[in-house]
Amino acid sequence: MTTIHQEPKAGLISGDRFLSLQALDTNSNRAATALHSIGVWKGDSIALLLRNDFAYFEATKGAALLGATTVALNWHMTSEEINYVLNDCDAKVIVGHADLLTESVLAMLEGREVIAVETPLEIAKAYNVPSAACQTPGAIPEWYRWIGSFDGWAEPAQPPSNPMFYTSGTSGLPKGIKRKPVKPEVAQRAASRSITAWGLHDENVVSIMTGPLYHSAPNAYAMNVVRNGGLLVLQPRFNALEMLELIESYRVTHLHMVPTMFVRLLKLPDSARKKADISSIRYVAHGAAPCPADVKEAMIDWWGPVIHEYYAMTETGIIATCTSEEWLAHPGTVGKAVEGVGISVVDPDRDTCSAGEDSQICFKSETTPFVSYHRDEAQTNALRWGDYIQTGDVGHLDEEGFLYISDRLSDMVISGGVNIYPAEIEKVLITMPGVSDCAVFGVPDEEFGERLVASIEGSEELNSGSVASFLSDRIAGYKVPREYYFDLVLPREDSGKIKKRLLREMLVNTDDLSAHAM
Repeated sequence: MTTIHQEPKAGLISGDRFLSLQALDTNSNRAATALHSIGVWKGDSIALLLRNDFAYFEATKGAALLGATTVALNWHMTSEEINYVLNDCDAKVIVGHADLLTESVLAMLEGREVIAVETPLEIAKAYNVPSAACQTPGAIPEWYRWIGSFDGWAEPAQPPSNPMFYTSGTSGLPKGIKRKPVKPEVAQRAASRSITAWGLHDENVVSIMTGPLYHSAPNAYAMNVVRNGGLLVLQPRFNALEMLELIESYRVTHLHMVPTMFVRLLKLPDSARKKADISSIRYVAHGAAPCPADVKEAMIDWWGPVIHEYYAMTETGIIATCTSEEWLAHPGTVGKAVEGVGISVVDPDRDTCSAGEDSQICFKSETTPFVSYHRDEAQTNALRWGDYIQTGDVGHLDEEGFLYISDRLSDMVISGGVNIYPAEIEKVLITMPGVSDCAVFGVPDEEFGERLVASIEGSEELNSGSVASFLSDRIAGYKVPREYYFDLVLPREDSGKIKKRLLREMLVNTDDLSAHAM
């Protein structure tokens, strides 16, 4: 690792640290030898409890040389949730940032090898980590001193094993997503779909990664930037103004974003937006959540036709894509099926719906038969309808084959026998002046079965009357929430995605939110 003195051309940047691609390969080869020395081999699992840092890439590449599987741990999870995943995937080793290896986490790691990565200054600063917590706890080996004591891996690389990501567990315990090996040519075509959807087939890519690497899309995107010889700047935590500064400083060409980032960029002061030099941007890929139409239109107006949307599943990868021009011609679409993928909207009787008719979105591709949930045959079988995969999303296709998403099937609220899609309400609510972010969901109701609730992060001037009035002018009355909660710091992933399940549980099971109701 070196301190940055001039603009590097390829490698990884975090804060004022730079890791060249050559140094990454050296460290990864040493990591392979080190991991093998403690019994790691093909088919074994290595858990990563790391924020976005160099060690994430080194451990991933090192494990790949051994044919071992890396399991990305969402470090927002409780120690009990982490323990569940470790037991479910039979992790032999856990590599974690020092401050994340808390006493409660370490207490349930008996029988597993633990390697600590000292928490870097820029990460500690972003998350307000005390300096004492950044140091390796106890007698646990420190990553760089540990791998530095080994020579590089000299044996032939084993056939690589796909990383395993766990679902967020919105409908129960997290499920490990396994992708079985496929023929090399099939794997190459599947990988090509992602590279094309993200614009990473370009040369001289310079990108920023702010989404957490424990999510499959940011992980795959970041690995592809590095694998293709690009320069990747790791932003410890998303900050809209800092991102604009990084774009200008490094002449960033490509970005991977989520709609929440767009919203925060658009809410910067006009002076900051006008000052920002974004002329280097060639390609912005966004996905993971529906993007409000006015937000996307405003981003295209500001940044130009560089905004590209993709629709995907962690289980299977890219399903549909659209350019700025296609979206402007079909507002609200997430695009058309990519090559090699077939999309169908299917009703509960498994009949294909007509154009414009909302129901569950299903799709198939040459890789879908090779997807399963780890140790969960029932969920694997439930995922499939014949040759098709159920996405769990509700939406429709238009006459031209463009796909539109209404909401998650699991988020749909049935109130008084009427189906209501919270995402439709959120898209309107987020545009209200003073609203920074919001979540709409259903809670049990004796009379209607479920009632709509809105949790809102925003200015002190907001109240239930003003919000209800704003919504009533824009959506049908039955879609207007009956209950509002304000002044909340909404619980969220680092990607910006709100943990709606946690909000719902807080409201249903406790009175934690009662002080915020208005």
